[in-house]
Amino acid sequence: MNRWLKAAADANLPVIASRDWHTVDHCSFQTQGGPWPTHCIQDTWGAAFHPDLHLPTGTVIVSKGTAFDRDAYSAFDGTGLTDWLRKKGVKRLWVGGLAEDVCVFHSIKDACAAGFQVHLLRNATRPVFPDQEVPTLEALREAGTQLEDIA
Repeated sequence: MNRWLKAAADANLPVIASRDWHTVDHCSFQTQGGPWPTHCIQDTWGAAFHPDLHLPTGTVIVSKGTAFDRDAYSAFDGTGLTDWLRKKGVKRLWVGGLAEDVCVFHSIKDACAAGFQVHLLRNATRPVFPDQEVPTLEALREAGTQLEDIA
């Protein structure tokens, strides 16, 4: 991912990094009856980007899943990202990150539905559930995503 981030910065292209940014009592947590263990609580180390990820200066941070009573898997869900990208004249997205079968999947599906040309950087993403990778990738391909295995 760092090679792609550097290439984008060197080309003066916008870089967007999305993150879960949950409240302490978020509805998606198992303790609240949701499907996920507690994760990515606002302003904690668990919500931080990996220390080896080198986000370029000027990276736009998109926080999702911020409402305590509503989950959001997509970086496009209630964040204004679609409008921001259109105002910047962006037509094509290169996507990597975690998790391929959850947040990356939903973000890509929404990006395709919004009319963006999307490329998934396969070597820069991993699924939560590896046994679901084949149907996940097939669904993304059917939505119009180009799957890239570029190093």
